[in-house]
Amino acid sequence: MKDNFDLIAEFREDQGKGASRRLRHKGKVPAIIYGAGRPPRSLTFDQNKVLKRLEDESFYSSVLNIRVGEKSQSAIVKDLQRHPAKHIIMHIDFQRIVDDEEIKMNIPLHFLGEDVAPGVKEGGSVAHLINDVEISCLPKDLPEYLEVDVSELELDKMLHLSDIKLPKGVEILNLVPGEENDQGIVSIQVIKAAPIEDDISIEAEDSDGGDAGVEDNQTNESTSNEESKKD
Repeated sequence: MKDNFDLIAEFREDQGKGASRRLRHKGKVPAIIYGAGRPPRSLTFDQNKVLKRLEDESFYSSVLNIRVGEKSQSAIVKDLQRHPAKHIIMHIDFQRIVDDEEIKMNIPLHFLGEDVAPGVKEGGSVAHLINDVEISCLPKDLPEYLEVDVSELELDKMLHLSDIKLPKGVEILNLVPGEENDQGIVSIQVIKAAPIEDDISIEAEDSDGGDAGVEDNQTNESTSNEESKKD
């Protein structure tokens, strides 16, 4: 687990959409923290400082120190809402954690060795079927990410959840016993180009048109010969 991030917060009393909108106009992020058998509390954070922290991918999968005055609380991000058009955070949900209680989080997958995989050298392309997995573990065992070694993956082959090497104390929640339930995570396939139908269609039309022209000429010639005989 990476060293904890420190976030400075303030308690807030105003509630509702109007109060949250005013906070965002002042460069603040409205938030809430809950869990660990304690009542929820509304918080505010500095918008720019939060955005800076979010540049680090591991922020989403780390234990955070939420500091309010002289006190601090350990928490994880449970939900983060972004503005659909502007580069601002609308709201964050934090969950308090307890050292001896397991937590559930989505952890990113890092794919290693793609450029040296046999399947790639044979002309295949790597396809990531999923980019993160939900895990369960104690806070002290929380990894920043899980590594997936693709360096020996062959063409038309696939790696599954069961192929991920897990750190001690970490469990993948979606990993269900049985091959039919073992979800694929990455594969190497040759991307085949679709057949070009337009050229084939044009050639067929040209061919049909040519035959029709011959038939028309033959018909005209036959008609002319018959008329000559009548004369």
